[in-house]
Amino acid sequence: MMRRVLFAALGLAALATPLARAQLAPLQDKPFAEHKVVLQLSDSDPKKQSLVISVANNLMKHYDPDKVAVEIVAFGPGIELLRPDNPNRKLVESLVAQGARVDICLNTVDTIERDTGKRPDYITAATPVQVGVAQILLLTENGYTLVRP
Repeated sequence: MMRRVLFAALGLAALATPLARAQLAPLQDKPFAEHKVVLQLSDSDPKKQSLVISVANNLMKHYDPDKVAVEIVAFGPGIELLRPDNPNRKLVESLVAQGARVDICLNTVDTIERDTGKRPDYITAATPVQVGVAQILLLTENGYTLVRP
């Protein structure tokens, strides 16, 4: 009996560990937001990057920026959007200045560092999250609509 309890406790600890390690960005503080959208960016294609920026801009223009919570989550090849030399940098920083949030997946950053020996730079406007997909899951569980342009 004691052995079963110990294994059950170890099993629960193993399940809880990844959640405890995952650092998620807290939900945006937008008390008047009537609409909440998370935009997934997992592609390095410049056309996809431009489309994500365009969708975010259009949402901010269509709704008052205080009435919409827009969050872009970049992971995998999508983090190219958040590199300092990306041609869309000023547009991303403008979105953040208007109240959107742009998240960068640190698992992707860590993988690039492991593969290349150099940690990639990213813009300071990006909010680091440990697991990009976990951030998307958190947002959708809290009323955000996932859009993957």
